[in-house]
Amino acid sequence: MKKALIVWGGWDGHEPEQVAGILAEQLRNHDFEVEVSDTLDSFEDVDRLKAFDLIVPEWTMGSIESDQLKGVLDAVESGVGIAGLHGGMGDSFRQSTDWQWMVGGQWVAHPGGDTVTYKVHVTDIDHEITQGVEDFQTTSEQYLMHVDPGNHVLAVTFFGHTVMPVAWTKRWGSGRVFYSSMGHVAKTLAEPMPLKLMTQGMLWASKKD
Repeated sequence: MKKALIVWGGWDGHEPEQVAGILAEQLRNHDFEVEVSDTLDSFEDVDRLKAFDLIVPEWTMGSIESDQLKGVLDAVESGVGIAGLHGGMGDSFRQSTDWQWMVGGQWVAHPGGDTVTYKVHVTDIDHEITQGVEDFQTTSEQYLMHVDPGNHVLAVTFFGHTVMPVAWTKRWGSGRVFYSSMGHVAKTLAEPMPLKLMTQGMLWASKKD
């Protein structure tokens, strides 16, 4: 049985506990043993972290101590997968550029607030993460982000003529990294297409090469 660690906290506006509960349920439905924690101290013991197949952070803003950061970076580099969404991974620990480098992006703004209806276009229809995910619309925060040009982009949205990635994969050492900018709160994460994309992203990230 695969093992996953979900760590939630930070800004309450993203409903981290509720979102963590949805993600835990999805993983348990796929036969994962899931540990849920509300402290970043869970990242300190790198040897313990290496026993997991997947780490799922759900922690918007806040700050992370150097030993906590080193633990999670080293674990992922060693081959533990990491997957996250929205501000829970793409706007965590704003002062930590190493975290942003691992994630592959950082939130900049969400023009229009949290009630923007926007279209998501799947750009890699052959990837296992996007199987069964069709182009769709969602009403939520539409993230404008700084992104790593080396990311493998799976889906995009549009700000006028600007194409903005909303889901991607990358590598951090031997570890698989997946990120989706959707899922502002529990209700929007629970929509069929964002939830399917996130679930399949977590499953992909948990695999070893």
